[in-house]
Amino acid sequence: MKHFFYAVFLFALGQSLIWFQTNGQFFWKWAKDHPLWMAFLFSTPIAVIFIKATELIVIHFDGQLWPGRFVGFAMGIITFAIFTSIIMGEGINHKTTVSLLLSITLLLIQILWK
Repeated sequence: MKHFFYAVFLFALGQSLIWFQTNGQFFWKWAKDHPLWMAFLFSTPIAVIFIKATELIVIHFDGQLWPGRFVGFAMGIITFAIFTSIIMGEGINHKTTVSLLLSITLLLIQILWK
């Protein structure tokens, strides 16, 4: 289970960095003025994080790739909702709440369904 939780952490970290890479332009002048630098500075660390997260999740699920796809997707939805709500001030409406619940359901399916 250690591999799983470390992978979830890495997926959340990677998705968080992606959020700042792609959305930083809307609240950070430097990011808006330097999109290529944002791409160069963020892309390699993000790639390494996702490679390691995928390795750990595949180890946890005995060589299966699909669970990692669902976990990465769910962490993307969750981190996007959190950062968009906190940083951009876009509240969490009913549609977002349902999406978050579905993402949590995806995670729970991966954790509990053997």
